[in-house]
Amino acid sequence: MDFNRPTSLSPSPTDREILQHGRRAFERGDDPAAERDLTRLVESGLRFADVHYMLGILHERRGDLETANASLREALRINPAYVEALVALASICERQGDFDQSQSHAERAGQLSRASAGELDPTTRGKLTNQQAALANALAEAGLRREAIEQYRQALERCPSFHDIRHRLGVTLREAGLPFQALQEFERILAAHPGFVESQIQKGLTCYAMGRTAEAIREWRQVLEGDPTRREARMYLGLVGDLAATTPSANGATGWSTLPLAARSAESEDQTTASAASDLALSPLGAPLGWPRGASFE
Repeated sequence: MDFNRPTSLSPSPTDREILQHGRRAFERGDDPAAERDLTRLVESGLRFADVHYMLGILHERRGDLETANASLREALRINPAYVEALVALASICERQGDFDQSQSHAERAGQLSRASAGELDPTTRGKLTNQQAALANALAEAGLRREAIEQYRQALERCPSFHDIRHRLGVTLREAGLPFQALQEFERILAAHPGFVESQIQKGLTCYAMGRTAEAIREWRQVLEGDPTRREARMYLGLVGDLAATTPSANGATGWSTLPLAARSAESEDQTTASAASDLALSPLGAPLGWPRGASFE
């Protein structure tokens, strides 16, 4: 069954012309003309899923999220498997603060896209991936790292070459106390893009979190060799260097104390230094202080 066909009246030749004109206006960005033609079709009693979808996008562009939400829901009533409408509705729900609904729509879109991955065009697949990554970002910011990691991984299943998403996955894994998994993600990024400096810096932080300070120093030094202006790498090196000068070596201790770093960050008025010290204020096991070694987040 073609869900994008009308479910009530059959279109007249005039209706088909209006739809054609409205679609062309929508595609070229002539929003007023597109909305005028598409609204005429809805008022005539025709129920096309793609007409309601386009109207939803037009309302969103205008900032009318409530009307956009209603239009997209109508599109989904006509065609429950309309992936683009699900992606758009997930985005609107997120902007409205309805994160549960946003996650539900994004997951449904992901299920449909995986079931028919070959049928999705690259643009739609990319939009869906970015939308799911945006949801993962929101979950991570809310402290829901397990859910965020699941969303990042699902996004990467569709577009494994989106290494900016993989980078955020690596950071979230480390923050969740899973530095070994985080390191694997950063290494995959750097294998594909050796010049991705942000991931090299984060790889250094992850090595430090695992107690592999020499490797962390090597990563940050390589960053500065390629780009001496990377201030955060210099700050990390300075902080670790200061720590090494005041802390017993690894041969005489079980791990690196983070107290000197925290103290120096409190004394410093430089925001970059403070931020770097905060990043380094992890236990040698890669988890926030107080987490048991090997702890999961079940």
